[in-house]
Amino acid sequence: MSCRGAGPTTDEIKAFHRKFVTGVTIVTTGDGGEPRGLALNAFTSVTVTPAMVLVCVAKSSTTHDALFGADHFAVNLLSRDQLDVAGRFATKSPDKFTGLAWHFGEHGCPIIDDSCAHLEAEITMRVRTSTHTVFFGRVLNARSSDAAPLVYLGSAFFDGARLQPMAT
Repeated sequence: MSCRGAGPTTDEIKAFHRKFVTGVTIVTTGDGGEPRGLALNAFTSVTVTPAMVLVCVAKSSTTHDALFGADHFAVNLLSRDQLDVAGRFATKSPDKFTGLAWHFGEHGCPIIDDSCAHLEAEITMRVRTSTHTVFFGRVLNARSSDAAPLVYLGSAFFDGARLQPMAT
């Protein structure tokens, strides 16, 4: 029988995550007619058929409770020209939408204008962990443009249009 240590340290886990390239997403929902949202990279596709996604939101987020009480959420994938939007939604500011171009989507979720892609999903399941809630959503609609995404890697942002394809 093999004995393992106590597991990886927090620094080791963070170093691993810094190597994972992600798009920059803003998850939004309506809260009694008011827009709410936060920046996160804990987004993934679960299945394509049926179309399901999930987002993981810290319970300490100012958007968590609004999202927990909602029926729908949107995922806005920021374009390379929206670095300022990423910074705005990475804060705990009470009104991140002031001065921002956006509109309500078909299912009442804020859609950020000029995002390279967005989707709206119906929340089908909420799974609570010690520090986060995982929200599963059935995708109801999805749109994308030709705009390049904003990309995040190693605590820095990159222009998704400048990625170089590998020779195969």
